[in-house]
Amino acid sequence: MDNVTFGLTMLLVGMGGTLLTLFLIAALIRGLTTFFPPSDEETNKE
Repeated sequence: MDNVTFGLTMLLVGMGGTLLTLFLIAALIRGLTTFFPPSDEETNKE
């Protein structure tokens, strides 16, 4: 495997891993807010 192929492979694996991690964190946050919605006391602060 030459340097260009290795570089492109690492680029795709790195970017794919980053996007996958961000997607999993967003799904986790969405799931937690579904199961534990914010209370009215916290959302109606004035």
